[in-house]
Order: sequence, then structure tokens, then C-alpha cells
Amino acid sequence: MTSHPSPITPLSQATVVIVGLGLMGASLGYDLRGRCRRVIGVVRRPEALDAALAAGCADEVTLDAAAAVAAGDLVVLAAPVRTLLRQITGLGPLLRPDGILIDMGSTKAAICQAMEALPAHVQAIGGHPMCGKEKSGLEAAEPGLFRGCTFVLCPLPRTTPATLALIHEMIDCIAARPLVLEPERHDRLVAAISHLPYLNAAGLVAHVMAVAETDPTVWEVAASGFRDSSRVAASDVTMLLDILLTNRTAVLAAMADYESRMDLFRQALAQEDEAALRALLEPVAAARREWQQLKVKG
Repeated sequence: MTSHPSPITPLSQATVVIVGLGLMGASLGYDLRGRCRRVIGVVRRPEALDAALAAGCADEVTLDAAAAVAAGDLVVLAAPVRTLLRQITGLGPLLRPDGILIDMGSTKAAICQAMEALPAHVQAIGGHPMCGKEKSGLEAAEPGLFRGCTFVLCPLPRTTPATLALIHEMIDCIAARPLVLEPERHDRLVAAISHLPYLNAAGLVAHVMAVAETDPTVWEVAASGFRDSSRVAASDVTMLLDILLTNRTAVLAAMADYESRMDLFRQALAQEDEAALRALLEPVAAARREWQQLKVKG
């Protein structure tokens, strides 16, 4: 690890700059306002200035990302992953020597690799709060979005203990729970619990769409099972394209394993092998119930 050139500013005295006031960025702004010296929000479109100020997710809102980043003690990048990669390269070097950079992107290996290439004076760390909604944008943001969620951190080799301590302070402030993971491990795990479920839900809806071409009544009989299984298929497509394409290897591996397991179900059903179906399904049901109990306790 490299030594940090000057002391880290405590969160209570920090200027926090949030680049991107969509669901994640604006929700973070709501939770940090009043807990730090000030929150500066950065937006891309002039019409978003008044909307963000009226919403109350930042003390100040600007279009000038470069000036805001240069003034920040803690800079949070809250954008789709491929936008984040451009921002890390373009805005990261503008941080002052006592500033800290963290992102909120859904994949981490590519982001942490880009952070490693930043100038030596930049303290950077990968981040990913494990929460969200199908809706995106400022209108979907809300205070308390992160309460109780796992906030994954991917420190770089040069990330100092003081930097990590400040980020832990921020996570505590928003009532989330920190979990430190290596970037590749993070990407493999989220491929299983987030990215594959999205594709599965998308495939389910596509199948129902095909059924509806000859019998549209399928939409009328669809109820809670379809609703729960297909919920994430309504997620923002642009955001998901960024996620899938920057985590392609892990997602493809997850899909291959999933397809092999579906083949086992297909074979047992085709052979009317009730015992085999039961042997496949009962451990799955037990694991899902156990996970739900752990989430309730947590």
C-alpha cells in the first residue's frame, strides 16, 4: 500500500460529490444530507438541475462534473457500468490528493482494473450496494433505500486503512452492511444471484409473449407466480446491457450451469420419473426456505 499524502476528512466534515442522481445516486444523497458538510450532485441535463434540487437529494446541483469532483472529499460515481469506466478515466485524475473515489456499479472486475490505472494520488475503491428497483431515475429514488442491504467493497492493493474506514463510516450512515470481496469473486456471485435471474425472467416473459401470440388469454390468467418470477424482467434494459456485457464471462458460465440443471429436470419429467424429480426439487425447496429464514433473521 502507498502512504496517503494527508489525513482523510471525516464524513461529518466532508463534501460528498455524487456524479449521477438516478435511483442509486439520489437515494444516497437523501441519506447523506445532514450527515456530512454538504452533498453536491452532478447531472448531465440542464432540465435535471431544478428537479434534483426540488427533490432535496443534494444541497447543490451542477452540470460541471470536473469542478465538482475537484472540490470533493468523497466522490461517488453512480452511473451504468460502461459510463462509470469512462468517468473513472476522465474524472478520476481530477480528484485532489486527499480525495476518495468510490463507484456504485453492478460489476467490479473491469471497474477495479480501471481504478488501478489512476494516478498514484487517487484513493479509489470499488463499491456495489446490493439493492435496487425495476424503476430507475430520480423519481424512483428514496431515503432509506440502502437500509439493511449488503454493500460490497472491493479495495485496491493501494487502498489505505483510513480510506476503508471512511467508506465504512458512510455505509454505517446509510444503515447498510459492508462486505469485502475480491472483484472477480463479486462478479461470479452476482452473476448467479442477479444477472442470471434477470435473463431467466426475460426468457420467461419472452415465452409467455410467444404463447400470447396464439392465445392472449395467458395474460389474464397470469397471477402471483408469474409476477414474482418475472419481476426483474421489467428492469432498465440499458443498465442491464452494461452489466451483462461487462460481466460476460461469469454470466455465460452461470448460464451453462443453469442450462445443465434444467436438462436434469427435463429428463426426469420426460421419463415421468417422479422419484428423480422429487430428489431434484426437495433440496432446492429446503435451500430456498433456509435462505428466506436467514434474511428474516438478518
